[in-house]
Amino acid sequence: MVYVLRYFIFAIIAFSVDQLIKWSVATYMDLGQKIPLISGVIQLTSIRNRGAAFGILQNQRLFFIVVTAIVLIGIIVYLRKIYRKQKLLAYALALIFGGALGNFVDRALHGEVVDMLEFTFINYPVFNMADVFITTGVIMIMIDTFRSSKADKASSQSLPE
Repeated sequence: MVYVLRYFIFAIIAFSVDQLIKWSVATYMDLGQKIPLISGVIQLTSIRNRGAAFGILQNQRLFFIVVTAIVLIGIIVYLRKIYRKQKLLAYALALIFGGALGNFVDRALHGEVVDMLEFTFINYPVFNMADVFITTGVIMIMIDTFRSSKADKASSQSLPE
């Protein structure tokens, strides 16, 4: 039980970082304000998003709350099953949980999420740290899946016929 707590603590840290940055942007930046971080690469842009990635499904608050609640519960259940044997997957799920919880809280309390990270060298939607955590978690799952399938293939090839 103690070991599973490390993953939930990791998720809470991700959630807290996301919420602190969103609070700072909402408190100290005007809506639409832009602050360059690395000129020509990335800037802070204070916007609000009532939809999902790329602004799709605008104003579907209840839908996002229900779907995210189901995902969060699913992650908790699955994480409790795999945390001892699949550490990379467990950390990936913890990152996804922290990010999803951050956007869930925003939608539940405010009906929108605070987005602030904007790449200026490409045409890409403004996003937030929760999105970064979710995306990083998904990439980690893909790496874990690739490593697992490679290990399974190697072990099946080493079996005597």
